[in-house]
Amino acid sequence: MNDKWYETFFQGIVLDMWRKAVPFEHTRAEADFLMDKLHVSAGSSVLDAPCGAGRHAIELASRGVRVTGVDISSEMIAEAREQAGKANVNIGLRESDMRELPWEAEFDAAYCFGNAFGYLDSVGTRAFVQAVARALKPGSRFVLDSGQVAECVLPNLKDREWLRVDDILFLEENRYDVENGYVETIYTFIRGGETESRTGIHWVYTVREVRSMLDEAGFDTLSMYSSIAGEAFQAGSRYLILIAQKR
Repeated sequence: MNDKWYETFFQGIVLDMWRKAVPFEHTRAEADFLMDKLHVSAGSSVLDAPCGAGRHAIELASRGVRVTGVDISSEMIAEAREQAGKANVNIGLRESDMRELPWEAEFDAAYCFGNAFGYLDSVGTRAFVQAVARALKPGSRFVLDSGQVAECVLPNLKDREWLRVDDILFLEENRYDVENGYVETIYTFIRGGETESRTGIHWVYTVREVRSMLDEAGFDTLSMYSSIAGEAFQAGSRYLILIAQKR
């Protein structure tokens, strides 16, 4: 088991797929949700960790929000920088591990959006949440999303699933490791007759465990949703959005 799979996963065909996977209208709706739930407006300083290719950061920056994005992937950071240039917006970008946040009481809000919560084991996840807490001003909000909390993934996990994004066909083969509490997924990508495989790990936490990590870091959980439409989260929901506030 490679617990640092994310260091090399997000490049090449995966980056190509993410460019095509989410329509702009959905990104805009997610940005609406984030601005509302984070209580931010033009001029607010916001941390995006990990930021990926900057999909949310660029949209928020276009609305006057001062966004700083952190990501471990050099290709993702390069893509974010290029797309920000095309959009004629400024975002701060830092290539580093999501746990390595050097700021103290710097930001008005933060988010971890795009199903990245769960990339790290319990020690790493606690370190990440604590780093976010240090980077935020008191009273600031933090929003995270995950489709991999236990209440989501375990009732809905499929052994095999074929999906298509534009010209990329890919297979997900999932295995839940009961002993260690993670889902191992082998992704097989097929495009133009060429095949490439990669493996990802998502650590599975219960909602109670997530809330406990947040509490230890100095956050109060305010609300939980199953979609950006504001539907209540419940066992069996496919998606969790949690809004917390730093004490």
